[in-house]
Amino acid sequence: MSITAKDAAPVVVQEENTSQSRRKFFSKAGAAAVAVPLAGFPMISVAQAPVVLKMQGAWGAKDVFNEMAEDYVKKVNEMSGGKLKIDYLVGGSVVKPFEVTDAVSKGVLDGGHQVAVYWYGKSKVASLFGSGPITGANAEQTLGWIQRGGGDQLYQELLQKLNLNIKGFFAFPMPTQPLGWFKKTPPKNAQELVGYKYRTVGLAADLMQSMGMKVTQLPGGEIVPAMERGVIDAFEFNNPTSDRRFGAQDVAKNYVMGSFHQAMEFFEIIFNKTKYDSLSVEHKAILKYAAEAASSSNTWMAQDYYSKDLQELITKDKVKVTRTPKSIMDAQLKAWGELTQKLEAEDPFFKKCADSQLAWAKRVAYYGFLNDADYKAAYEYVFKTKLPV
Repeated sequence: MSITAKDAAPVVVQEENTSQSRRKFFSKAGAAAVAVPLAGFPMISVAQAPVVLKMQGAWGAKDVFNEMAEDYVKKVNEMSGGKLKIDYLVGGSVVKPFEVTDAVSKGVLDGGHQVAVYWYGKSKVASLFGSGPITGANAEQTLGWIQRGGGDQLYQELLQKLNLNIKGFFAFPMPTQPLGWFKKTPPKNAQELVGYKYRTVGLAADLMQSMGMKVTQLPGGEIVPAMERGVIDAFEFNNPTSDRRFGAQDVAKNYVMGSFHQAMEFFEIIFNKTKYDSLSVEHKAILKYAAEAASSSNTWMAQDYYSKDLQELITKDKVKVTRTPKSIMDAQLKAWGELTQKLEAEDPFFKKCADSQLAWAKRVAYYGFLNDADYKAAYEYVFKTKLPV
């Protein structure tokens, strides 16, 4: 049977189509051959190294404040999932406790955990962000001024005025600090304060000096040795737990609770601003909100530790614990008024900050006093115990 040209034409076309199809198939098959191994294996990501910040505290290894600083660091490290890490060092590891601010500002350290009164030598306004003149508000309410009442903006303004390259957060509204430890019988009135060689810090130093005390400013770890050498014969640091861990009960047996010299302080957690500005939005948020979380956990830690250690001081260490006489507290209020007036006249920015703080305190503390139950009366009723006035 013969095949005509007409009959052969479809065969030629079929071969061309088949060739094209084969080329397309092998082209696709080649691409698939490359793609299949990639699809067949798990994606492997290269882990980024964590951002590491070196932070030093102003506290000795045994101080409860060091434990509180470590609590903040732990929160940051856990919240970041390993992407942001703070390496924490105890006070004195790189610089002395009173040198932390400058070290952070200059980038020697990335961060610090301290109190603002430790750098009040640069500006007495710093004490308004830690332990300043009495306003009628307590520490918790004064921390509210920083968070909600314009205090943070004034704090940032102060840092700029002093050319401090710092970003700071505040945490832990501290309970009222005791008048402190006395080798001799504690003073019964303001006149008996005169002549004492006393340790405190910040504007409290100016206050107590104006009341006739000879004031020395020392970091926590140097207090007890100074007491032993006779450099001081009375001191305050902060709380029963820190004091007991320092060994205050070994150099004095008279502990006087309550005072207006430092009644509204909190931690200052600082970072080098250049370093801070280089962080991601997420990491900045972690540093900020970890401070707020630590503020709560530090408060609960203090409630537990301070109350236990006060009882240990009384029952085990045989320390005589009394409350500061009202006459001394009244004299402190008067002295604060005079000192504040003097500082406001000398520094318009001090007055600007103090006025802002007072405006907040007048409103917030008023609400508190008008609304709070009489917890002291309730305690005395429940426990059938008459508390010191």
